Amino acid sequence: MAAIFPLPDGDGFYFAPPNVGDFQPGDVIRSRPMSAPAYPGATAWQLLFRSTNSADAPIAAVTTLLLPAGGGGDRPLVSYQPFVNSLGMECAPSHSIFNGSMQESPALNLLLARGWAVAVPDHLGPTSAYGAARLGGRLTLDGIRAVKRFAPAGLAGSPVGMAGYSGGGMATGFAAALAPEYAPELPIVGVAMGGVPVNIGKLARDVGSRPSPLFGLGFAAAVGLEREYPSQLSMERILKPAGFALRSQIANACATQIIDAGANKSLDDVFTVPMDTDPTTVRVLHDNSLETFAGVPRAPLYQWHGAADQVSPQLAQEVAGRYCHSGTPVLFEPIPGADHGTAIALGAPRAYGYLADRFAGIPAPSNC
Repeated sequence: MAAIFPLPDGDGFYFAPPNVGDFQPGDVIRSRPMSAPAYPGATAWQLLFRSTNSADAPIAAVTTLLLPAGGGGDRPLVSYQPFVNSLGMECAPSHSIFNGSMQESPALNLLLARGWAVAVPDHLGPTSAYGAARLGGRLTLDGIRAVKRFAPAGLAGSPVGMAGYSGGGMATGFAAALAPEYAPELPIVGVAMGGVPVNIGKLARDVGSRPSPLFGLGFAAAVGLEREYPSQLSMERILKPAGFALRSQIANACATQIIDAGANKSLDDVFTVPMDTDPTTVRVLHDNSLETFAGVPRAPLYQWHGAADQVSPQLAQEVAGRYCHSGTPVLFEPIPGADHGTAIALGAPRAYGYLADRFAGIPAPSNC
C-alpha cells in the first residue's frame, strides 16, 4: 500500500487549473470574497495561488486574507500560521476560520484590532502534508506574495511580519529561514514564533519511545511526510498491522481525532523497526527540521518557549543561538513553569508587541 492521501476538498475553488505551471510562485489564480461575522468589521477574501512542492512541481494553495475596517492602504501585514496538526482537508485554516473550529481565532482578532491586515495560509498544502515544514515555509512566503499582488487588498507596499506557534511555528520558522533566498523581495521586518519543534525526528523519538498521550501527532507527521515525499518514504515496509490500521483511521482526521486515535501508543506498537534507521528517512527529517536546515533568517526574530515544555526548549534555544551567531537579532524568552499548552497564551502578547515595535521601526532587541 502506497501513501494514503486525503479525500479531496469538495469545493472546486481549491482545485489547481491544468495550467498551474504557467503561473509564477505567488501569483493569484483565483479569488473570492467571504463572509466573516466572527471578525467584526473585517473584510475577508480567499486567494488560490501558485506555489511549489518539495519535488519542485507547481501546486495551488489557499490563503485567507482578513482586512480590518478601512481597507488596505499599505497597512502592516501579518502572516499568521496556525497549529493545524491535521491530515484532513476539512481541517485547513481556510475552513476552520469560518466554521468556528480554529482555536486561535482570538489571536486573529487581536491582530486585526491593531489595524493590521492578516493572512492565514493553508500551510500544510493541497494534500495536508502535516510535518512537511519546509513546504509550509514556501507556502507561507508564496501566500504573502499573493496577498501583496492582489490589487483589491491595497497591500503592495505593506511591511510584513510573520507569527505562529507549535506546528504553525515550524512553518513560520522555515519561512523566515527560506526567505533570504526564496523570497528576498518580501519586506519582512519581524518574525515571532513559539513552542517550535526544531527537530521533528527527535520529537517523534521523545514522544514515541514509551506510551504517550500525544503519540498520534508524531505518527501523523510521518503520514504527512510520506504524502509529500511519496517516491522517497514508504511506511508500508515497516508498519505493523496496528500501524496500517492507525494510518487508515487518521487519514482524514483533524488534530483532536488524531490525538484520541493515537493516545498512549508508542513506536513499538506500530513499527517493526525504527524509522530513523533508514538513511532516506533521516534525510527527509533533516530537510524539515530547523535544527539541521542550513538556512538562517535575516529578519529580526522573537522566540518564546515554555521552560517546562515537552517540546525541547534546549534544542530551540540552541537553534536561536546559531541564528544569533550568524548575525540575526534574536530575542529568546523562556516562559518559567509553562508547558506546551500554556506557553502560547503567555507569550503571544509579547510576540504581538514585538511585531508592533518592528512595524514602528524601533531597533530590534537581542539577548544573544
